[in-house]
Amino acid sequence: MRPSEREEEYVARMEYERKKKLEHEKHLKLAEEEKKKLKDMHLMRCPKCGMELIEIDYKEIKVDKCSECEGIWLDAGELEAVAKLEKGGLDKLFGVFRK
Repeated sequence: MRPSEREEEYVARMEYERKKKLEHEKHLKLAEEEKKKLKDMHLMRCPKCGMELIEIDYKEIKVDKCSECEGIWLDAGELEAVAKLEKGGLDKLFGVFRK
């Protein structure tokens, strides 16, 4: 007993959809792996010059300072936390980085 032409079309269409879904999942995984690879390459690196950042924990605020160009970097929410420091606390924070 041979399948009808419509059945063959249906089976071929289902096979195509299955393979298309597998390829889509493979592309998503590759994109995720590429994103992780880029993050690992740039983690704790200065956005300006690429050198390593030194992390200082001051009053529960993690401040990153570049070991080369001496730029200071803050993560999300940390600028707001620094802004809430009193003048004396802010002076002490920046005093940590003075030469």
